[in-house]
Amino acid sequence: MEVTREIYWNVGHGVVWPMYLLTFIAAAICVFGFYRRLSVYRQGKPLNRIDNFAGRVALGLKEVLLQSRVVWVKGAGTAHGLFFWAFLVLLVGTGLIFVQADLTAPLFGYRFLTGAFYKLFSLVLDVAGMAALLMMAGLFVRRYLVRPEGLVSGRDDLIMHALLFAILLSGFLVEGVRMAATELHSQPELAYFSPFGLLAAKAFSHLDASALRAWHQGLWWGHLLIVLGFIASIPFTRFRHVFTTPANYVFADRAAKGSLATLDLEDEEAESFGAARIGDLTWKDIYDSDACTQCKRCQDRCPAHATEKPLSPMEAISRIGEIANTAPDASLVEAIGQDAIWSCTTCRACQEICPAAIEHVNKVVELRRNLVLMEGTFPGEEVLAAVDNTEVNGNPLGLAFSSRGDWAQGTSAKVLAEDADVDILYFVGCYASFDRRNIEVARSFLKICEAAGVKVGILGKEEKCCGEPVRKMGNEYLYQATAAENIETIKGYGVKKVVTSCPHCFNTLSKDYRDLGFDIETEHYTVFLHRLVEQGRLNLRAEAFDCTYHDSCYLGRYNDIFEQPRSLVKSAGGTISEMSRSGLESFCCGAGGGRILAEEKLGSRISEKRASMAAETGAGVLVANCPFCLTMFEDGIKGAELEGRLATKDIAEVLAERIGG
Repeated sequence: MEVTREIYWNVGHGVVWPMYLLTFIAAAICVFGFYRRLSVYRQGKPLNRIDNFAGRVALGLKEVLLQSRVVWVKGAGTAHGLFFWAFLVLLVGTGLIFVQADLTAPLFGYRFLTGAFYKLFSLVLDVAGMAALLMMAGLFVRRYLVRPEGLVSGRDDLIMHALLFAILLSGFLVEGVRMAATELHSQPELAYFSPFGLLAAKAFSHLDASALRAWHQGLWWGHLLIVLGFIASIPFTRFRHVFTTPANYVFADRAAKGSLATLDLEDEEAESFGAARIGDLTWKDIYDSDACTQCKRCQDRCPAHATEKPLSPMEAISRIGEIANTAPDASLVEAIGQDAIWSCTTCRACQEICPAAIEHVNKVVELRRNLVLMEGTFPGEEVLAAVDNTEVNGNPLGLAFSSRGDWAQGTSAKVLAEDADVDILYFVGCYASFDRRNIEVARSFLKICEAAGVKVGILGKEEKCCGEPVRKMGNEYLYQATAAENIETIKGYGVKKVVTSCPHCFNTLSKDYRDLGFDIETEHYTVFLHRLVEQGRLNLRAEAFDCTYHDSCYLGRYNDIFEQPRSLVKSAGGTISEMSRSGLESFCCGAGGGRILAEEKLGSRISEKRASMAAETGAGVLVANCPFCLTMFEDGIKGAELEGRLATKDIAEVLAERIGG
């Protein structure tokens, strides 16, 4: 007897046209539902996210099929990934049945679901169906029985679980009844290639042939209607992320990571800047709310939320969606809350972990731009003072710009106005120029360069703040003004390479300044020094010490620089004990997003929480690579009462102590 199955057993080929008619109706409802969603997205401003469309689709398909964003988080992420792959196998199997039953068999008399291939087909689909069912059960338990704090569940979630459970379970029941009426009697050995279907078959084996046929027809139509109900419901429930999330991979920002839109402040037709209403956002900002799966990964990794501040990235995206759907003229600031908006450190932890490619940070910055540029609102008087200081003195600390290069007296650094014959321009930054603690880092960097034979130049009093803190606080006007002055000055000296010790300066000069005409190669000092070590130009004594290393947000998540700093520490003899949150999942120091300028008045201090994470490693030294981080950790260690147990050092200081291998 041929090893195969009769595809339309018991229901007959007469069901084909009614089945496809109903499928067409369900698909039409689905398409209509998404068509209606377009009017919601169109409330936003235009944004080109279909450039290099073929490349975008290729990358999107890769992310969808690999589920790399989803399975990154173990547990629920793994379960979602396994469910997706299992369901995909079931869809492919259904497609093969369609191809044979309605194309190759009637048109060409060719059937491929036979013999060994059919056995494999049957086994794979059976196992995939059970895997999907088990993953759904696990996710149901997580959502309803052992729900993690902050996980939101509503009507849509219940509908989703119920329909998917019903699809999978009814599929097994249909298969079981068919097997009970056929394979258990005529081909019992074939039944073992559907082991879970066999369990269902045995449950129905006591029924006679007529009862089995009646059960099969009822279950078959029931299964079909549930599937069609699932298809029709997609755009009207949170099911829509089945399509919107994969599409969001295609629409993802392919510019340099962490780039912000540079406002055209000379646009005479612009009535306002930043975002006050839904219409001030882009269509992609609104679309993100539909792609959101409310998995709360962003919320779990938000340093502001973790320190009892009123910010949840997930809730912010959700409220944008609610306003877009129900009250497009409502105030975004009132809906999200000013305290939440100002609490963001722009650390990108939310975006990096998001399985739906949602862009949180740019939305926060747009809201801040409107508050600052249109309303003149700041999170505190201290921020307003820092902004005024930046405008008047070129630095937020309020110190005289003429003293900006005083820290370098007695060093080998050349001021370009006096001698421009240098290998690199060291863009020092405000804290390394004026803050006593960070001046030691700058002097250490010069000492290292001198040992490696690198001629270093500085701008001295001609250097201004890179503008990043005030920009992230929303003052785009002041950022562009200071940036333009820096760019003109640097270009005027014919500089070939810029090196910074501040990740914020590095990110700004290497990315944001590009929109303003700056094209000079820029490196962070950890990358620059790592190359010197690799080239044998810098000899170090490897003196053993234990430490932990902090990945600053703007060096790590923003620029994917993780290994070079660690390699430098190890070259100096350091043994690194990693913190519980490191690498891409590093925990912010609390200074990003312009928060270095603001007092931390809400919740507990982010820097203290990070310092406690460092202390938990048992290492006595916390190594940093950022002046903001170093400043925050000095305060965090005191606030967490860790003095005597934990000390901070910059990588440059560690290396400078070990020059002369």
